[in-house]
Amino acid sequence: MNSLARFKPSKNSGNPCPDLTTMAERELSASFSAVTQLFGAEEAKLAAEGWLQELIENDGLPTSTREWRLITTKVLTRLPSRVNASFLMNEAQIA
Repeated sequence: MNSLARFKPSKNSGNPCPDLTTMAERELSASFSAVTQLFGAEEAKLAAEGWLQELIENDGLPTSTREWRLITTKVLTRLPSRVNASFLMNEAQIA
């Protein structure tokens, strides 16, 4: 079933897509900027790809900032293991 087909906008809104797009852009942008600043562009790229994959796998489109943030949280919980693995590989190459 198409996840967009299940989305039901509130009765007070005209077209929900601009609001959903804005929420998605803000959340992904904030996440990308933070990861870039802390871990570099390559990790940010991987995190952004993970974020988009998580959105695709999500059961329906998020309709609130909280739901968008849950996607980000899921993706960022994978970051430490990836960063640690990368760090350990670099250490092994130096030794």
